[in-house]
Amino acid sequence: MISTPLTELVGITHPIVQTGMGYVAGARLVAATSKAGGLGIIAASTMSVEQMTSAIHEVKDRTDAPFGVNIRSDADDASERVDIMIKEGVRVASFALAPKKELISTLKDAGVVVIPSIGARRHAEKVAAWGADAVIVQGGEGGGHTGPVPTTVLLPDVVAAVDIPVIAAGGFFSGQGLVAALSYGAAGVAMGTRFLLTSDSPVGADVKQVYLGKSVRDTVVTTRVDGVPHRVLSSDLVASLESAGHVRGLLRAVLNGARFKKLSGQSWGEMIREGKRMKHGRELTWAQVLMAANTPMLLKAAMVDGRADLGVMSSGQVVGLIDDLPTCEELIQRVMREAEETLDHLAELRT
Repeated sequence: MISTPLTELVGITHPIVQTGMGYVAGARLVAATSKAGGLGIIAASTMSVEQMTSAIHEVKDRTDAPFGVNIRSDADDASERVDIMIKEGVRVASFALAPKKELISTLKDAGVVVIPSIGARRHAEKVAAWGADAVIVQGGEGGGHTGPVPTTVLLPDVVAAVDIPVIAAGGFFSGQGLVAALSYGAAGVAMGTRFLLTSDSPVGADVKQVYLGKSVRDTVVTTRVDGVPHRVLSSDLVASLESAGHVRGLLRAVLNGARFKKLSGQSWGEMIREGKRMKHGRELTWAQVLMAANTPMLLKAAMVDGRADLGVMSSGQVVGLIDDLPTCEELIQRVMREAEETLDHLAELRT
């Protein structure tokens, strides 16, 4: 047992968080994580309101343990989703982008723990000043949207800047990593790729084998997916996106947009507005706006449809250090056992 400000704040047994990965972190994975003593987080950003509500109900049916829900703070229905989280008694509200001050206040007044994910010291300072209860800080090694600063530099910088619990993300998969994060002053670790590669993950077996076959050099950070730095597995699709010129890139974006439009039922206007919401304050070309709008389709192609050849697969560099598919319970027990062994070894070095 390792008690930290995170375990005390949320009411979990172990200081381990499963991140809200789109199309991956559904009810089954979240419930398995929370039931094993960690904090599972539903990836509701890629769900409709109805799907999010259903996932919450399913997790509650599977376990009484605390869990969280991740939503986009810039979504048009963010307030509606917050109201549902409060009504359903969700323990933790997680955000990929800094939530508005008003959302934080609403959640905190209802007793919900607010934990945004951030990638820079100034962002941590901002949400802490607004009342966030803790932050997840992801270094550049992490998968999905990420920044340029490695965890070993960003983590201590953020820990020194705020007085709330800091959860380390980016490059974690073992008990040794947990101890390293704690030594920097973190209150726990958050893992995405490691939980994706469990037997409780809904990702198809063929796609998991693609991940397991990768080395630590087989990821790339690209802005060609949605205009924001995004760490993904290297693939022919990503290489094609990277090498495409302006005209070719726009054509590919339009074609992908047409496919996504057909699947989602969105109009072109709705898609463009969606793309603009995903700009994150950056200037994007029209090709990037359209790609941003249909990024969910590219993720779904691999994670749900099992088409590794057609989809984009977010991944941390740690993928090259993972070679098995344990259950969430087996994974968490292993991490905690390794952490205890590491702490014992360090204690021996002092004698």
